[in-house]
Amino acid sequence: MATIAQPLSRRGFVQILGAGAAAAVLRPQISSALRLAEAPAAASGVVRLSSNENPYGPSPAAFNAMRKSFDLVWRYPDEAVDELTADLAKLHGVAGDQILLGAGSSQILKLAAAAFTGPGKALVMAEPTFEAIGHYAQAAGAEVVKVPLTGDHRHDLERMLPTGAGLVYVCNPNNPTASLTPKGEVRSFLERAPAGTRVLVDEAYFHYAGSGDYESVIPQIKDRPNLVVARTFSKVYGMAGLRLGYAIAQAETIQQLLTQSVWDNVNIMALTAGRASLGDSAHVERSRRLNRETRGYVVSSLNAMGYQTIPSETNFLMADLGRDVGSVIDALKQRGVEPGRRFPAMPSHLRVTIGTRPQMEAFLGALRKVMA
Repeated sequence: MATIAQPLSRRGFVQILGAGAAAAVLRPQISSALRLAEAPAAASGVVRLSSNENPYGPSPAAFNAMRKSFDLVWRYPDEAVDELTADLAKLHGVAGDQILLGAGSSQILKLAAAAFTGPGKALVMAEPTFEAIGHYAQAAGAEVVKVPLTGDHRHDLERMLPTGAGLVYVCNPNNPTASLTPKGEVRSFLERAPAGTRVLVDEAYFHYAGSGDYESVIPQIKDRPNLVVARTFSKVYGMAGLRLGYAIAQAETIQQLLTQSVWDNVNIMALTAGRASLGDSAHVERSRRLNRETRGYVVSSLNAMGYQTIPSETNFLMADLGRDVGSVIDALKQRGVEPGRRFPAMPSHLRVTIGTRPQMEAFLGALRKVMA
């Protein structure tokens, strides 16, 4: 007989959130064995290393803010939108009308495709890169021009200089390659991009980039009306399930994006958690440090197994397995480990998110068995 799920009471949900906050606080003290049991996180019990999530979750301060937000859920989120917008404007040194919030940075990409592409207004993007905006542009009736990455996995910006394109998409650091395009090349590209073509730079992985040859392009917005930057709370802030991101651009460009948006598109829980996350720099630094340390361990282990990796500036990496990874992905899933999907432009490269140390030990152990 099927079991009928009982509705979750407000008190019960608060208790769940409280348990999550306690786990976030106590997590550094949890033993490796217990953390391995805790790590799979996916409802299926699979060690999920496919979506570039932060395995350490949101800040404890974000959990506290979410609990308090229950008292506000009966209201539309106008005030919370204004408050987070003001915080972000202060953080980035821009005016409030230069910020537009979205349900994840993916929504920002969709708004940009709707506003700036269409019949006769092509989208130019790399291959491979994050695919979502290509699908959005096709839905808008736009031609999608894909330019292969260079041999060392940079955006080939010389070839991406558009002729009459509506929008150019630059994901930096890039997904799925985890590589970056040097700051000098990006600056030169932005200087030469036609004024009538919008350039969207996706900085979803900004917080993980540690190279001196990388920089955010947000400071250049004041001089470039055609520049849009997308950021997200899904990665280092650990809020992928809450859906919160934002765009930064000059005010006129924000207004153009706003015409494509829906009202009240971000919920009160995400907004309050986002504000709290911005104030917890210690959680960000801890997430970055653990990612860096665990990534180093995985790279060394893969190299010892004979597999080369693309230098990573993110919370994931790509390893060349020397064979089509389609069957490898299937075999890993059968062993309880879910890596990233196969990318047709790089069929021998496996993308894997950097999880906790126990998660990555599980991945490496499964990979050894599969490749044997």
